[in-house]
Amino acid sequence: MRIRPASPVTRTLLGLAVTAPVALGLVAPAAEAAPDTAATARARVPLTIGHRGVPVQAPENTLASIDRAARLGVRWVENDVQRTKDGKLVVIHDTTLTRTTDVKKRFPDRAPWKVGDFTLAEIRKLDAGSWFDRRFAGERVPTLDSYLRRVDHNRQKLLLEVKAPELYPGIERQLVAELRRTGWLDRRHVGGRLVVQSFNAASLRAFHGLRPEVKTGFLGAPKPAELRDYAKFADQINPDHTKVDAAWVRSVHGVKGPHGRRLEISAWTVDDPDRAVALARLGVDAIITNAPHVIADALEEADEDTAGRPLTLADLPDAA
Repeated sequence: MRIRPASPVTRTLLGLAVTAPVALGLVAPAAEAAPDTAATARARVPLTIGHRGVPVQAPENTLASIDRAARLGVRWVENDVQRTKDGKLVVIHDTTLTRTTDVKKRFPDRAPWKVGDFTLAEIRKLDAGSWFDRRFAGERVPTLDSYLRRVDHNRQKLLLEVKAPELYPGIERQLVAELRRTGWLDRRHVGGRLVVQSFNAASLRAFHGLRPEVKTGFLGAPKPAELRDYAKFADQINPDHTKVDAAWVRSVHGVKGPHGRRLEISAWTVDDPDRAVALARLGVDAIITNAPHVIADALEEADEDTAGRPLTLADLPDAA
């Protein structure tokens, strides 16, 4: 599927969809957003978020991956952060180093090769690119510091996942310190360029308690009756896309989060264009994908199908 700039239709829809961009931090709210209606829900164009960058074209969670995302015009990227044995924050998904580095070759006697059992100096020796393609030989596991600075350099926005925080006691406070040191807690970043998420509700609650102004997302699909408890510390409920249906979306959007705006939904991990379009029609706010350029193109084409005519009942989520 070809990559192309957004059409005038898509730009118009994005301009009209006031509620979603304000809630997701794309723009500062000038006034209280209008109440949701079924028609405005259908008119929203979900954000596309590059899952670990663009891992269909570059090794995940590397600087090369977010650079590739930037070249494709992907504005939001997602990453994972963990902690080394000597207390440094690094960007990597798995809690072991085996799948995405040459750690077994470099350190054959260090099984089970957990991230937390290696110092930063040791991790810096690992090749984090050759497993994907030899063109990326020598790519390194980035520190969170270098990753944040590159995202800034690329003028991108970040969905940052605290991975397995139960393995790293106190990582929430350390993450706050790192975000502050690198300038990511100023008004510009907090106002629309940063969301922190986790599968661990206790960790997310702890982070929210430290920096309540930062948007947060809970990874999971709580039952409707549980949503108000999560809404005390989470602005987003970010589910596996297979858990999403119209009734659940309405339940989530019917609850306000800690900043007084309705909860948002970022569904993961969606690489099928037809499924992405279906999720858009259900009203999700963002789609996390390994191929953000492909998914964005599919959403654009779907919007063109409804251009130039009024929305009808057939366009509403229940009819999708």
